[in-house]
Amino acid sequence: AQVAEVSVDKETGQVTVERVTVAPDCGRAINPMTVEGQIQGSISMGLGQALQEEMVWNRGRLMNPSMLEYKSPSTLESPEIDTILVESIDPEGPLGAKEAGEGSLAAVIPAVANAIYDAVGVRITSLPITPEKILHALNEKQKKANPGGQAGGAR
Repeated sequence: AQVAEVSVDKETGQVTVERVTVAPDCGRAINPMTVEGQIQGSISMGLGQALQEEMVWNRGRLMNPSMLEYKSPSTLESPEIDTILVESIDPEGPLGAKEAGEGSLAAVIPAVANAIYDAVGVRITSLPITPEKILHALNEKQKKANPGGQAGGAR
């Protein structure tokens, strides 16, 4: 299970991930500190995919000038991460262990997208979830709520 807590600035579309709480079933945590570190690294990678990292393609050609424009999150952008290790014994894993990273990475993207939806009521379905996409969705939501463009919907 994974939950993201976000704040969204409706004026700029900027998303701030305040906290991520993750409770993965890692089988037996042979080295709990290492498992927690693996999970936290995966959360960081998933946050990058969700909010920042973008490869721009045009007819099969990569348009990013260099990897300097591919924005990976830094430690300064990392939210608080609460990790709850859920242990079980996997009969197929070594000493009962399972993977600890991939599931955490995959789950953070929908957790952030759902938190944004809960915060501002718009669903963004393409990655990365940029401020521009959020502002566009908020504008479309406003147009639907007020189709005539009149204040208060009056005609």
